[in-house]
Amino acid sequence: MSRDSVVVYGHRSAAGSRRHRLAQRAHAWGMLPIMRTVRGLLRRDLRVLAYHRVREIPADFAFDSALVSATPEGFRAQMRHVGERFHPVTCREVVDALDGGAALPRNAVLVTFDDGYDDNHAVAFPILRDLGVPATFFVSTGHIDSGMPYAYDWLAHLIVTMAGTRLHIPELEIDLPLPADHAARQAITGMVLDRLKYLDDAGQQAVIDALQSRCGRPRRAAHADCRPMTWAQLREMRDGGMEIGGHGVHHRMLAKLPDEALAAEVAECQARLTAELGTPAIALSYPVGGPDAYDARVIEAVRAQGFRVAFSYVSGVSTPDQDNRYHLLRVPVEADVDERWFQGIVAAPEVFSHASTLRVYPS
Repeated sequence: MSRDSVVVYGHRSAAGSRRHRLAQRAHAWGMLPIMRTVRGLLRRDLRVLAYHRVREIPADFAFDSALVSATPEGFRAQMRHVGERFHPVTCREVVDALDGGAALPRNAVLVTFDDGYDDNHAVAFPILRDLGVPATFFVSTGHIDSGMPYAYDWLAHLIVTMAGTRLHIPELEIDLPLPADHAARQAITGMVLDRLKYLDDAGQQAVIDALQSRCGRPRRAAHADCRPMTWAQLREMRDGGMEIGGHGVHHRMLAKLPDEALAAEVAECQARLTAELGTPAIALSYPVGGPDAYDARVIEAVRAQGFRVAFSYVSGVSTPDQDNRYHLLRVPVEADVDERWFQGIVAAPEVFSHASTLRVYPS
């Protein structure tokens, strides 16, 4: 697997630091309210904020720290700003607007979470409820059923905690020193996960299984730092004004699956959501969510199972219409986003938000 023509899909970059500094200056100069007002007059689109986890990160945190989007204090400040300065909306309102109902308000913001970690219920939900901001939680139903850590998380956990001084993963052309430093191992984890996602689904699972075997630590039980929510918690959140959407069954990149497995992943996700929550889900987000994670086959499978809108993890803002209702863009929120940067991101995402770089496959 040549690395020569590969650009990693993600959001962290030197450009992000520049956008951060620019947001700080715009805040100091009092420009953000003006930018928000002018943009709201000129454009009638939808900002979709994308989160994963809300929690503190202890020094010895042994899972993928890049998935922690905000601290509890930071998230509360962000949601207070959204509630006071913007118009929070639901997926139901987005679908209604797409189907000919009332247009979305100006400066509409939809808050979303991916995967289904239990801190979504323990930390994010009480904050959203207190501030009156609705959100949609896209969950991988197989993990809600089993309580098991997500496969990518377990791979990260193995790398951060494994014994030895060298990391050898021949399937990914990785053979390098394994530092003792915790932060350095976290950085290596990000590189490994990026390379893993070039493989098809069977190849990804084989790499994870092989590393589990070499470490002698199969993924068999729940872990306190990487636990999915339960169906009871999801029902409580739904009853508290939140929406629950689909994120596949096992958090697999849907476009990497053969046809039969793809159809089952989407159908079983909708079936479990319907059985446990009483009605079919109307919205889905694609696991991983880059351009290589969904395609025309995936969109057709999602549409066929009754999902009426779907979201990528490509950074940007969409004006929802019939052409893009199954690949709406989102704006990622990550742990390095402080309060002023966040205010810049929601005021003018095109100027201040993390930009996506795309995973390019050698021809």
